[in-house]
Amino acid sequence: MKILIAVKRVIDPNVKVRIKSDQSGVETTNVKMAMNPFDEIALEEAVRLKEAGTATEIVAVSAGPQQAQETLRTALAVGADRGVHIVAEVELEPLIVAKLLSAIAERESPDLFILGKQAIDDDSSQTGQMLAALLGWPQGTFAYKVAIENGTATVTREIDGGLETVALKMPAVITTDLRLNEPRYASLPNIMKAKKKPIETFKPEDLGVDVAPHLATLKVEEPTGRKAGVIVENAAELVEKLRNEAKVI
Repeated sequence: MKILIAVKRVIDPNVKVRIKSDQSGVETTNVKMAMNPFDEIALEEAVRLKEAGTATEIVAVSAGPQQAQETLRTALAVGADRGVHIVAEVELEPLIVAKLLSAIAERESPDLFILGKQAIDDDSSQTGQMLAALLGWPQGTFAYKVAIENGTATVTREIDGGLETVALKMPAVITTDLRLNEPRYASLPNIMKAKKKPIETFKPEDLGVDVAPHLATLKVEEPTGRKAGVIVENAAELVEKLRNEAKVI
């Protein structure tokens, strides 16, 4: 069984994000970058499936600038067998990423495509669902638990009301939630071995995908700070403040 994993290069979650002076976006120059945490969970799940003898090959895919190869090397060090890099120097929208991943899936013919449920930079939570729609594959989003047997992926997923279990006929798309597993760290020997693992590169035009943006960011600004709360003496005072100050009733 072949598994494709999507990994995205994002600002390290431990770094405080700073907005550019012209408010056109967030500052990434000289900022520590890392693999998207939800993609780390997706990668860990694929590695566990391979260790259990369920999967035979893991292919890590990343779309982004040349530096995204660093993220791919991390994925190879953790346990992926080879990498695919779609070189794009422009910011990619979720639908465009889904189209790029779909093109790679058609080339690779995997049994599973596992992604993080969202990236921590844009928080769109759209790519996995769009990818499944483009491929015409069943999807199990926000996976809490995954089990593979007889060509069927059983996914327990987190929903507002608790947990829901769905059975997906493979090939399928799965997006991972926080509680699926605990990602491992790459060992030094595996980091050294990863340098010899192959990474295949493509340009978007090689895959027949137009990466021209359809959305424009007008301005990025920090959220306004929350005002301090007050303690009211009784319900009548609360109602008065809600009516006259907050104007919500």
